[in-house]
Amino acid sequence: MTGSVRAMGRALHFPVTGTARGIRKVTHAHGAGESGLGKLIELHAVNGAGDVMITVALASTVFFSVPTDEARGRVALYLAITMAPFTVLAPVIGPLLDRLPHGRRAAMAGAMFARAMLALLLSGAVVTGSLELYPAALGVLVASRSYGVVRSAVVPRLLPPRFSLVKANSRVTLGGLLATGVAAPIGAGLQALGPRYPLYGAFVIFLAGTFLSFTLPPKVDSAKGEDRALLAADEEHLHGPHLIKDKLQRPGLRTVGTAVTHALGANAALRCLSGFLIFFLAFLLREHPLTGESAAVSLGIVGVSAGAGNALGTAVGAWLKSRAPEIIIVTVVACVLGAAITAALFFGAVLVACLTAVAGFSQALAKLSLDALIQRDVPELVRTSAFARSETLLQVAWVFGGAIGIVLPLNGTLGLSVAAAIVAVGWLTTVRGLLGAARHGGPTRPRVA
Repeated sequence: MTGSVRAMGRALHFPVTGTARGIRKVTHAHGAGESGLGKLIELHAVNGAGDVMITVALASTVFFSVPTDEARGRVALYLAITMAPFTVLAPVIGPLLDRLPHGRRAAMAGAMFARAMLALLLSGAVVTGSLELYPAALGVLVASRSYGVVRSAVVPRLLPPRFSLVKANSRVTLGGLLATGVAAPIGAGLQALGPRYPLYGAFVIFLAGTFLSFTLPPKVDSAKGEDRALLAADEEHLHGPHLIKDKLQRPGLRTVGTAVTHALGANAALRCLSGFLIFFLAFLLREHPLTGESAAVSLGIVGVSAGAGNALGTAVGAWLKSRAPEIIIVTVVACVLGAAITAALFFGAVLVACLTAVAGFSQALAKLSLDALIQRDVPELVRTSAFARSETLLQVAWVFGGAIGIVLPLNGTLGLSVAAAIVAVGWLTTVRGLLGAARHGGPTRPRVA
């Protein structure tokens, strides 16, 4: 009898333990387990799952539960109370975290724990519709972006042998995307039980993430050999090994050449486009669904297309062994520009889905290429800080694009023309510098996977 009970227990336990072992085998492959990168991949998966739970709850409360006109007002209020202050706070996040290099694990745990507590606060606000929903949502946004900045700074510390930064980041990003894909339908199922339940799920997930943050290797907290990166040369504080115009200055992104700053500009255009498409298409497709489809299905098609494109771009980035990331950025931004112009001229269901897929693919691949350029051109002394600064600027670009998307009239051709203009400005202002940098090469050659 005892043997039968044990056998049944093992049979019921195996799907969980077997799945956990399978996930651990994938995330820890090729030296990622020994370096600590595997634990970061798992932590980022937890982060993605928790974020999507909160997104499901907020979208249902702010967007789907009321008529379109009222929803636009609510989202505008959401932008005003949460994202507008965030544009002021975001530039401070990177420099603030720069001052805490010895506490990166604690900072990531703090970002997780803050979102866990805020999820409980939101669980009451989504039912009552009280105004506390908006400052709580702002807190979630700031904590999420803070985690993202620290995570970008941590990756260079956890590179396995013979791993490029592109490959490492692509693995981390893929882990988050896969977790998001799994958690989204679970969140939708919990939402069907009541608006509180996805937030309860987020609380549990982020609480687990709080403890997982401290399982990262201690070297994550080491600041040995680091300094703070500047986006421009600092004329007042002379520090660092680079001699520029007969002055000894602290190395920053501009002091190491134009490739990184031009790549950052192109990525900002793509991130701005991403924020724009999310908000603009959300309202456009709710009011004017794709031909023959409901609003929910239309939004689902666009969302799946964007997610699939992003995942494919990340996978290609891990596989591609290009020594010219500048060319990759120029090419993918040109592809997005062509897709946006085509979708604006011949607005239709297929072209809108194609645009979101191309935008997702290009954003992922361009970001990985930017990572490669930072690895190649930014001195190790300030490389970790450079990731924090660049991530903060990209988040501000996303917020700016979302603000444009919310105020435009719901006209497909007009909206996608604006989208094309956003990409065109980013491409035209960076293409010459990127191609010039590709011809002359960087200070050092990048490692490739």
